[in-house]
Amino acid sequence: MGVASACSLALSYAGQASHAAVGSDPLLQTICAQTDATTLAVDNLFLLSSTYLVFVMQLGFAMLCAGSVRAKNALNIMLTNVLDAASGALSYYLFGFAFAFGTGASTNSFIGNYYFCLRGFPDAEVGYDYSFFLFQWAFAIASAGITSGSIAERTQFVAYLIFSFFQSGFVYPIVSRWLWSSNGWMSASADAGSLLLGSGAVDFAGSGVVHMVGGIAGFWGALIEGPRIGRFDAYGRPNKSMRAHNATLVVLGTFILWFGWYGFNGGSFIHILVPSSSSSFLGFWSGVGRTALTTTLSGSTAALTTLFAKRLIDGHWSVLDVCNGLLGGFVGITAGCAVVAPWAAIICGFVSAWVLIGLNVLALRFRFDDPLEAAQLHGGCGLWGIIFVGLFAEKTYLEDYYTSRPGSNYGILLGGGWRLLIAQVIEAATIICWTSITMGPLFLALRYFNVLRTDGDDEVQGLDYSNHGGYAYGSFLGNKINFKEPSSHDDGTSYALLAGT
Repeated sequence: MGVASACSLALSYAGQASHAAVGSDPLLQTICAQTDATTLAVDNLFLLSSTYLVFVMQLGFAMLCAGSVRAKNALNIMLTNVLDAASGALSYYLFGFAFAFGTGASTNSFIGNYYFCLRGFPDAEVGYDYSFFLFQWAFAIASAGITSGSIAERTQFVAYLIFSFFQSGFVYPIVSRWLWSSNGWMSASADAGSLLLGSGAVDFAGSGVVHMVGGIAGFWGALIEGPRIGRFDAYGRPNKSMRAHNATLVVLGTFILWFGWYGFNGGSFIHILVPSSSSSFLGFWSGVGRTALTTTLSGSTAALTTLFAKRLIDGHWSVLDVCNGLLGGFVGITAGCAVVAPWAAIICGFVSAWVLIGLNVLALRFRFDDPLEAAQLHGGCGLWGIIFVGLFAEKTYLEDYYTSRPGSNYGILLGGGWRLLIAQVIEAATIICWTSITMGPLFLALRYFNVLRTDGDDEVQGLDYSNHGGYAYGSFLGNKINFKEPSSHDDGTSYALLAGT
């Protein structure tokens, strides 16, 4: 599509009447070739720049995680973030990309079967290059990083390595194939005759593919492990002293994630010069800008909603809750960032904030312990983001990017019928089921073989000291913590005193 438009533009400049003239005119052949090369160079620069932004989000995750856990576990959680990227790089190279985007003689809609170890790469016929691989890898490790936060402060190090490798190399790639490969059975980019319900499910940048997969996996990990020692007392009351130890790191991580999210959502266009059906040779430039705007509006609205809601509920202004609310707004808009109007993004952010607040209330009620609220934030707001598309997706924006879809299937609240909404519900249900039947048994197996949860003494001592030979902060060096065995009448106070160290 980019080559044809480039040649058409060159022809119009030269005053020629048809494409046939290109074959006999060396000047026009040169113009077309140079224009095509320029298009590919700009598109690859755009994609690589977006990849670097998405990868910078790993630093944001690391800072957010380090600030959200207790000081005695900061070193441990930062190391797991580093290894999520490293382990994910190998697993995605070996087979993850092949499962997600592999095409061959026996291609099917469930799992890919080509490009293992990037054999046959780059593939000019399909349009895959190394920049595309790196972009998809950055998404894969983001999903694994979400899960790491849910099981922080009580997980054995070997368990991190196992689940990260498995999630980045198998669980996540299968879902991304279903939604993002043109061969996927739910993909909105599939051929018109293969679209689910004649519509396909729209998950532009991954509210479901990335965030729900990470959030649901984190839910099962945290549920199977159980709460941290001292998180709830004998009467089920939460211990508030186990909140984040460093608000500065949380805010720093949040702003880095905000910055990276522009590459996460805007970069999902993959191309910037390939023309869309309604914008002539302008390509996706306007769409990328609109996507950045909807991302900003949703996150900002969620942050402000959380600020005032938590003030009414708790009686104070909470920077930590506002940061998580902001991220919840980003997660919610990620599926529809390119296909909804800016005004709809404000609605998305508002609802995302209340989804997160409500799920956090339920988590405390049922004694579910997630130090970063990752399962609630990414799983819950990701689910809302998928449904949001079915309600508010704009006909024009869908047609610009998903050119094979029927124009009649768009947001049901805008008059587009029920097909898109039902496809979105099917996507959400499928992701929940797939992630549950793969990651749930994995965490159960890790627990069965005693490689999931760390020893109680080590947990109270702090994973930095017991697993890594020291603490992240110099003031902790040499300060060993004595573990006090609770009595049957202990209300959790002894653990609570240890929790803040």
